[in-house]
This record gives sequence, structure tokens and C-alpha cells, in this order.
Amino acid sequence: MPTACPTVEILTRTSPLGGSAMAESQSIILGQHVSLSQQIQQFTDTYQQFVLSMGEQAAIDHVSNSVLCISIGINDYIHYYLLNESNVQNLYFPWSFNQFLASTVRQEIKNLYNINVMKVVVMGLPPIGCVPRYLCEYRVKDGQCVEEINNMVMEFNFVMKFMIEELGELPYSNIIFCDMFQGSMDILKNSERYGFDVTTDACCGLGDYKGFLMCFSPDMACSNASNHIGWDQFHPTDTVNAILTDNIWNGLHTKMCYPMNLEDVVASTF
Repeated sequence: MPTACPTVEILTRTSPLGGSAMAESQSIILGQHVSLSQQIQQFTDTYQQFVLSMGEQAAIDHVSNSVLCISIGINDYIHYYLLNESNVQNLYFPWSFNQFLASTVRQEIKNLYNINVMKVVVMGLPPIGCVPRYLCEYRVKDGQCVEEINNMVMEFNFVMKFMIEELGELPYSNIIFCDMFQGSMDILKNSERYGFDVTTDACCGLGDYKGFLMCFSPDMACSNASNHIGWDQFHPTDTVNAILTDNIWNGLHTKMCYPMNLEDVVASTF
């Protein structure tokens, strides 16, 4: 389930590998990507435009009271690591790959902090091993999630959460981590309570678990998406995203964000 990521001001959902030499073969398949570093540079350029048009203090006030949401890692795993593009699995074990992603985010958050970005929400990875694509590909029985993939996801989230805790040393900053794995597994484990009748099959697709082919025609879709957890091979339904968004905002259904919820970040002043 890719991320539900509510933002107040800015949304960055990307891959740190995009645009790099390592992702060249990935780009051939998926088109050109703009790396996280490039996007941060673009934001820095925009900030300079704010300074010129609004004045320095107004630009600082505007940016420091905005919320930046960073969601990375899903494409790095789905379209790069799990496909073993450029033989990446021989270059990085999962732990070192996760360390690479986290260190990239850490440096870019510090770069943002240097231009007065004080409020940042970093999204963790959802349980990728539970999406219809991998239930189909790994030919799992009884809809059991692919443990091998989910172990990598949980490790990634652990590394990212620890990195966020370390960044708490930045004065006046409010940087939080939202654990999409935790929130998504709560939905899967308590699907009946949330009103979901179909927990493994996608609403739209073909093949086992409707995960073999992507949804490319309305005729392929089920009649009622709201009782499905998965919309297609990878994406959750709007109903799931609404639940996750409530959790990110104020932990309505289960706590996902640390050390505070997004509502608290928005309300904070400097």
C-alpha cells in the first residue's frame, strides 16, 4: 500500500535514486526521474524566489510555518531493489540499502533546515509484502503476506525512525516519523472492524489476487471498492487512505506518528 501523505504546504514523494547513475536502467523502464536531491535544490531555488518577492523575514516566516512531507522508498523497492535492477542486490544487502536511503533523507532534511524549514513529516513504508502484486508473484497461499519483503520494510522503518530521533537535536524543529507499516497492519488485522470484506484481492486487475496485471480499464474494476483494502497491484483504496490520513493527523484509529501527530506539528509555533 503506497503512502497516504497529507500535507499543509508541500509534498515530496520520490526516490533518492531517481536521476542517478544507479537508476539508469530503471529510468529506461519508468521514464526519467528527478532525484530527491534535485527536488530539494528546486525547493531551495523557490525559497530564494520567495526572498526576492516577499522579503527575507516574510519568506522565513512562510517557510518555517509550512509543513514538508517526504515520502520515499516505495519506488526504490518496488521498481528497483526487488527487481534487482543494475544488480543492486549484490551491491547492497537490505540493511545497507536502508542505511543508504535513510542517510540520503537525513542530509536533505538538514539542507532544508538550513533554509528555515522547521516542520517535516517523514513517511515510513507500508507492508509492501502484502500487496496483491507480490501475493501473486510469490504464489502465496491463503493470502499470507510475503515475510521476506515485509522484514525489509520493517527494517527500513526502524532505521528511518532512529534517524528522525537523532534529528531532534536541531533547535526549534518539529520532525516526525509516521509508520505506515504499523497503520496498515492495524487495518489488515482488524479488517472486519473497519468494514473490509476483501483483504487480499485488488478491486481492479487480473490474475491471482488481481495482482498480475495493472488496472487499465474501468471494466476490470469491482462494483464496490470501499469494501476492498487494495485498489490495484500496489495501491490501497480511498477508504484505506482515509483511515491512514486520520491516523497521521491525530491518531484517530491507532498511533502511527512519533514523537507527535501532524496536528501537533501544524499547531506548533516558533
